[in-house]
Amino acid sequence: MVDFCIYTILCKLDVSYLVSNLIGVHCGIICSFLLNRHYNFKVKDKAKLRFLSFYIVGLTGLAISSGMLYLLISCYHFSEIYAKIPTIIVVALLQFTLNKFITFKK
Repeated sequence: MVDFCIYTILCKLDVSYLVSNLIGVHCGIICSFLLNRHYNFKVKDKAKLRFLSFYIVGLTGLAISSGMLYLLISCYHFSEIYAKIPTIIVVALLQFTLNKFITFKK
């Protein structure tokens, strides 16, 4: 939600959708790491190493979401806001799986 809200606000302020995505994803990565660490996976050891791993997974998601946004907006003429929805679904599923088996592995 953090990613989507920031992305939407920035797009409404006429910031490029790719720049909006970059900023939204980075804010989402930080928020998501803290929430996943404390509430979902409940793993609190090796915080710096786990954050680095989580961040790398997040950058992978950023690349995928940027590519999807480019295709959906520039090639298929989706609106900037509606194009973000399928990217979040695809990236969230991928990142959750990677983080479960890599970042938060006990």
